[in-house]
Formats: sequence, structure tokens, C-alpha cells
Amino acid sequence: MGIKKDRKVSFDAMVKFFMNQYSIPTKKDVGELVKRLESMESTIKGVLESDAGKQPEVKKKKQGKTSGRGAQSASNMVLDVIRGSHTGLGFSEVREKTGFDEKKLRNIIFRLNATNRIVRKSRGLYVIAKN
Repeated sequence: MGIKKDRKVSFDAMVKFFMNQYSIPTKKDVGELVKRLESMESTIKGVLESDAGKQPEVKKKKQGKTSGRGAQSASNMVLDVIRGSHTGLGFSEVREKTGFDEKKLRNIIFRLNATNRIVRKSRGLYVIAKN
């Protein structure tokens, strides 16, 4: 069996290892970030100078998706569809009537069930909760 000889590690190698291990930025990394910031600042300054005489446009926030039946929320749409059936509706039937994609509908049904507005009668069958 051979005996391991102690290898001396240079100080620079240790510093580089720790900087890499703990994600400490180097002078080169900081210099690149400064260049990118300066580039972004000059772009913003150029846009602001070209739009100096214009009023900034304010975008209106959307209230939510509607299906043209007025300003009804998605949750209320699902509630109305389920309320229309006395025996309850399955997931696929609700999806057909509302037109929502699967992920959105699952989130809505989960939220309605958590707030006790609907009840799961059985797996995939939902009815309006009786309050």
C-alpha cells in the first residue's frame, strides 16, 4: 500500500475554490455587470429623451377573463353551471360548458370547494353546497 504524500495547495487555488463554492463574484464578474448596467441606463435615457414631449401611456389592468356574458368572474361562471344541474356535474361537463382549460378549471373547483361553495358528491362530481 502506498502512503499518500501531502500535496501542498497554493493559496490562489484555495481562494478560487472558496469563491466558486460560495458564489462570490470576481472582479471580472462585477465589471461585466457594470457594463450591462451602463448599457441599460443609456438605452433608458435614449427612450426617455425621444419621448420627452409625449405623455406616458397608462395600461388598464384586466379584471379577469369573461366570456361575453357581462363582467362575470370565472368562479361565478363555474358556480352557475353547477347550479343549473340538480344532480351535479362532472368535471368534463363543466369544462365543456365553460370552455376553460383543465388547469384553470381544477384551480377554480379547488378554490370553490375550499371555501365551501361547492361539495364533491363523489370523485369528479360536484354539487352546490347547501348553506
